[in-house]
Amino acid sequence: MTNTALTLDLEAVSAYLRAHLPGFEGPLTATKFAGGQSNPTYLLKTPARTYVLRRKPPGVLLKSAHAVDREFRVQKALAGTDVPVAKMHLLCEDDAVIGSAFYVMEHVDGRNFGDPTMPGCDNATRAAVIDDMNRVLALLHAVDVVAVGLSDFGPPGNYFERQVGRWSKQYRASETEAVPAMDRLIEELTRRIPEEDGQRTLVHGDYRIDNMIFDRNSPRCLAVLDWELSTIGHPYADLASVIMQWQMPQGPEGRGLAGVDRVALGLPSDQDFIARYCERRGLPDVDDFGFYLSFSFFRMAAIIQGVLKRALDGNASNPARALKIGQYVPVFAERGLSALDG
Repeated sequence: MTNTALTLDLEAVSAYLRAHLPGFEGPLTATKFAGGQSNPTYLLKTPARTYVLRRKPPGVLLKSAHAVDREFRVQKALAGTDVPVAKMHLLCEDDAVIGSAFYVMEHVDGRNFGDPTMPGCDNATRAAVIDDMNRVLALLHAVDVVAVGLSDFGPPGNYFERQVGRWSKQYRASETEAVPAMDRLIEELTRRIPEEDGQRTLVHGDYRIDNMIFDRNSPRCLAVLDWELSTIGHPYADLASVIMQWQMPQGPEGRGLAGVDRVALGLPSDQDFIARYCERRGLPDVDDFGFYLSFSFFRMAAIIQGVLKRALDGNASNPARALKIGQYVPVFAERGLSALDG
C-alpha cells in the first residue's frame, strides 16, 4: 500500500459516514491501496471496524468510465447468490462530498494473489485455488439476472459488436500516439465478430486472480472485486480474460505465466481450464476461441491506453506504475493479432 497520490479528505468522509452508516464511530484513518489504476481504493480503519472506500478519480473522465455506481449495484445484487462478493454499505453520488462519487464496502480479510504463480504455495494449493477460480466463474455465468434485478444491466444486441465499438471509441479518445498494430486489430475484430449463439449472462469484464480475495487457510474464494466493467454480455469474454492474463510475461507489469513450467507448479494448461469451465456449465468446446482471446487483448490495450493518458494528464491513481503499464499497449495489440491467427 501507499499513501501517495489522491489523498482522501478524512474529515469529509468521517462526517458523511457518521450521518449515513449505522454503527460508524471514528476516529478514522485511510491508507490507499497501491493497485486500482482505474478507481482509487482505500482501506479505512476505525478503532472497532475496517472498511474499503472506492471512488472515481478526480478530473475530466471518459464518458461511462469509472462507474462506481454500477460496481455498487452489481455487488449488492449478488449478495444473495452463490457468487462471493463483499458486503456493500453505502453509495454516495454527490461529488461535493469528497470531489467524486464513491462507495463503502466491507473489508474482506484474506489472501490476494498478484502473481498467478502464487509464490510460497504448494502445488496442491495452487491447483485448488485455480479450480475455485474456475468454479466461481461458472457460478457467475449461471446467475439469473432477472431474479437478482439486473435484467436491465446491459443493452440488448450483439455484445462483442457493442464492446468493440465502445472500446474503439474509448481508445481513440485517449490515444497519445499512433499504434499501427492497434489500428489493424480494431479493423480485424470488427470484421470477425461472431454471430450470437444465445448465451447472455452477467459478465465481470476483468476476471483475473488478482481481482479476487481467497481464504487465508483454504483455496476458497471469499470475494470477487473490481466490477467496473461488469454488464450483461457473453460469458466467453470472461473466460478469455483469464487466458489472456496467463499468456502475458511474468512480473509485476505482465502478471502472467508466459514461459512458466505449469506442470511443475501444479497449474492447469489453458485447454484444461477451458475444458473444466465447459464441463461445469454443460457446454461443448468453445469454437473460435482465438476471437475471444483477441478481443480480451484488445480491450485491455484500450484500458491501459486510458491509464497512460490519465498519467500524462496528471490524474492517475499511481502515476509511476501507470506510465510503466502504458508501454504495454503495442504488446497487447500484437498479441491480439496473433490470437486471431490461432
